[in-house]
Amino acid sequence: MRLVTLGESLARLDAAAVGPLRHARSLGLGVAGAESNVAIGFSRLGGEAAWIGRVGADEFGGLVRATLAGEGVDLAAAVVDPSAPTGLLVKERRTSALTRVWYYRTGSAGSRLSPEDVPEDLVRTAQTLHVTGITAALSATARKAVRHAVATARAAGVPVSLDLNYRAALWEPDEAARELRRLAAEADIVFATEREARLLVDGEGPAELAGALARLGAREVLVKLGRHGAVACCDGVLHRAPGVRVEPVDPVGAGDAFAAAYLAERLRGVPVGERLAVAALAGAYVVTAMGDWEGLPSRADLEREPGDEVLR
Repeated sequence: MRLVTLGESLARLDAAAVGPLRHARSLGLGVAGAESNVAIGFSRLGGEAAWIGRVGADEFGGLVRATLAGEGVDLAAAVVDPSAPTGLLVKERRTSALTRVWYYRTGSAGSRLSPEDVPEDLVRTAQTLHVTGITAALSATARKAVRHAVATARAAGVPVSLDLNYRAALWEPDEAARELRRLAAEADIVFATEREARLLVDGEGPAELAGALARLGAREVLVKLGRHGAVACCDGVLHRAPGVRVEPVDPVGAGDAFAAAYLAERLRGVPVGERLAVAALAGAYVVTAMGDWEGLPSRADLEREPGDEVLR
């Protein structure tokens, strides 16, 4: 199993204490990034994952590269940019149930991703290419890089996976909808939340939204419903998966865990219903731990019973 993804990975500062960030007296240091989260999750489940992206020639960039390499992600296509800094994410635990995030990525190395950074041979030899709407929103060159990677994959018969991952701080809804519809029409697999799906199509509920997204072109559409599970429309057939009940600690990263597990199970030839169940379980693991990717499960974790004490 080989997954190739591209996007921006950032340094992450976390407030350990609950409350306004201004009162935090210490911050934890880690790594964040939707695409690299998926790469790590895929690697932990036994697949080979490669990440295409840029980081600065700074300590934050060194942290990103060391973290991904330590998790078994192939960094042969990673670029160290000496003329731009690594992006930064700051996370606040405003209350025990509310997490707020700020991004500092204007002019970052990751936003300078371009088509020239995409190794065509790497994409052509993948079994899946995974992209997100975040990268397409970062800059004009990053958007061209996503389009180029998708076109290269399609020409080589490599399935394209797209997570809409709409970020309101990065672009306006109308601009996002236009670009994401374009990408969705070229994707084989589309992941979306219910709110993201409504940005592109109309529908009464998750099932209708999944069907409407599928009519844009993808064979497999998955609408993530958080603690309520997920709905999928695959080759015109509707599937549902219940959520896994847990006590959440940090909600960030659940969607990336869901995508990583679904793609891993897909490449293993697991039926759609089982893929959804495993993906929901992977998302449940992540929210029970602090951090964007730290709680991503291993294959051994997923082989436990859903009601096992580790998730209670």
